[in-house]
Amino acid sequence: MMSRLLLGRCLSALATALIPTTLTLAVLRAGGDGGALGIVLASELVPLLVLLPVGGVVADRVRPERLALAADLTRCLSQAAIAAELLLGVNRLLDLALLSAVAGAAIAFGSPAVPRLVIAVVPGPDRLRMNARIGVATSLSTVAAPALAGTVTVAAGPGWAAGLTAVLFACSAVTLGGVRTSGEGAGARRAFLADLAGGWREVRTRPWFLAAVLGHGVWHFVAGLFLTLGPVMVVRHLGGGEAGWTLIVQGGTVGMVLGVFAAPRLPIRRPLAVVQAGAAAYLLPMAALAAGAPVPVLAGAYFVAMFGLGLLSPLWETVVAEEVPEGALGRVRSFDQLISFASRPFGLAVAAPLAGMTGVAALAVTGAVLVAAANLVAIAWQPAASDRRPEPVQPT
Repeated sequence: MMSRLLLGRCLSALATALIPTTLTLAVLRAGGDGGALGIVLASELVPLLVLLPVGGVVADRVRPERLALAADLTRCLSQAAIAAELLLGVNRLLDLALLSAVAGAAIAFGSPAVPRLVIAVVPGPDRLRMNARIGVATSLSTVAAPALAGTVTVAAGPGWAAGLTAVLFACSAVTLGGVRTSGEGAGARRAFLADLAGGWREVRTRPWFLAAVLGHGVWHFVAGLFLTLGPVMVVRHLGGGEAGWTLIVQGGTVGMVLGVFAAPRLPIRRPLAVVQAGAAAYLLPMAALAAGAPVPVLAGAYFVAMFGLGLLSPLWETVVAEEVPEGALGRVRSFDQLISFASRPFGLAVAAPLAGMTGVAALAVTGAVLVAAANLVAIAWQPAASDRRPEPVQPT
């Protein structure tokens, strides 16, 4: 079952990573401009953010493999419909936006189910290693997918790239849907709002979790700033050109993969402190950007920051799965994901206007201070391991 889980998550990660490049090229080929592309890409994000809390409640009520199956099948059908439209030469931007919205809704229900699926299948001592393997697959997919989608699009058209994505989601659905867990939802059935409120109580009774999640939200926001300002500075002002920014991004990817590999192999005694320190390391590329550092220095700083992210991801997944009751895990993780999914696009959206008001250097310094302070301060909220797990909160 563990190999089936890993294969399914790898297929789903690759399919997910293919979508942005495929949609971008499809919109551009259809004659759309940047505004049209923004609408299509945002159409997935909006229902995702709105429905994530709902998905968290459902994830705690339904067997996780069933939700994973339904989510991947829905995304398969949405990509198949996109492929059919593109291959038929329809190219209606409204259709692409609506089908992207369907995919976003599917993610909102499938994503909170994944942590429960991992803990249902993988024994406790092996979860960190499994989370690390899933993290490596996701990281490599992020690198390989744009090249794969671009190659298929150039050779055969974006419709075939969307078709490939649909096939991968179908394979993922069959693989994950074949995983078997015991029982339905782990918690007693109550009214929807009562379940939603119960999930928030689980968050509030764990100050260490709330502090960490807020710190991670700041990390995503600052990452949005860097990924908007960084390419402009490197290409236009630091003399690195497009090759320089490519070097920085590739160095960051290598750092993240190495961090994920290292996480289960290092003798880490305080995983939550390492998680927050890993997030705080993002101050390095922001500080280098503020100083106008040369491309090699900026690449080195980004490598270290992404190594910290590589350590963070599997450690965080494992600790949360250990410390949050399984019956509330979907709801608790949905709050976590909601903050993360919302913060990055917000940073991407406001980076240019804020830089126009304050200057790139001042904004980068502010981002560096924010990400370091929010995450290092959160370490003070991390109690001893024996104190992290409170008594279960009874519904009122």
